[in-house]
Amino acid sequence: MEPVNALPKIVLTGGSGFLGHHLLKNEAFRRALAIGRTPPRDHQYFQIVSFDADDDLAGVFNDKEIVVHVAARAHVMNDTSKSPLNEFRLVNTVGTLNLAEKAAIAGVKRFIFISTVKVLGEQTEPGQAFKNGDSFNPQDPYSISKVEAEVGLKLIGEAHGMEIVIIRPPLVYGKGVKGNFASLLKLARFPIPLPFGSIQNKRSLVSVENLVDLIVVCLTHPKAKNQTFLVSDDYDMDISELISRLAEAGGYKAYVFGFPLTMLYVSLRLLGKLPIYERLCGSMQVNIEDTKSQLSWSPPFKVNDSLSNCWLSDAHR
Repeated sequence: MEPVNALPKIVLTGGSGFLGHHLLKNEAFRRALAIGRTPPRDHQYFQIVSFDADDDLAGVFNDKEIVVHVAARAHVMNDTSKSPLNEFRLVNTVGTLNLAEKAAIAGVKRFIFISTVKVLGEQTEPGQAFKNGDSFNPQDPYSISKVEAEVGLKLIGEAHGMEIVIIRPPLVYGKGVKGNFASLLKLARFPIPLPFGSIQNKRSLVSVENLVDLIVVCLTHPKAKNQTFLVSDDYDMDISELISRLAEAGGYKAYVFGFPLTMLYVSLRLLGKLPIYERLCGSMQVNIEDTKSQLSWSPPFKVNDSLSNCWLSDAHR
């Protein structure tokens, strides 16, 4: 077994969330200090911290080498706040930069920030994947706040000599997943035909296992220093294939048939569900060749195995 003192000295935010929970199950994070407002499950090292407050965090970062910042305000359905952008900024921008500034002053060597591919836009044309070096094109308050955090982090890194590593995942799935992907799981076991057969889109996804693996590589890899990485499973699917694979992985049979896209668009528009059409029919592809080349890394977990893991939670049965 690897000696305890060989493990990197990590501070993790967001340990109570979906990705954070999976990170804390990895050996590299066995002794990581989880910080935030909610204690993670089955992890003994935790400290209550408010990132957006002007707290003295010197003790949090004492002798720590790496911060992995996962905590964020994610998408809020039917957001009723007066200024959604300000709410996202408070957590994802101000909170992130406050945390990074305190970490840099305390002497943390590397800060790993989990951003989103949505900083580059909402959709791609089929076959025209987002790639490293593309310009920012955020379309909603969430992605705007992430762009501002990325820009601010690089300035903090330059000012203090702290290494900044940014990872931009697309939709993340796996055991315990919630949100949009949980909705797909419900569709996959729905015992009636689904009108998705005519949708010819392509979407990149990333399993939580592959994302965790890349984060662990970035903890210590020398070529990760001050770099930005796109990540995916390196296998893109249209909605019909995804539903069919999900159903098969869960022991169900998907019933997908062709349906004119114009009629699907009109139907969902009349129901006030146009965003659902855009999510179902739009393409968003991610080119990870640069990530694979720089880090000599490829996604080690297979898509079918990761899709099967989505059904391990009783919540999806």
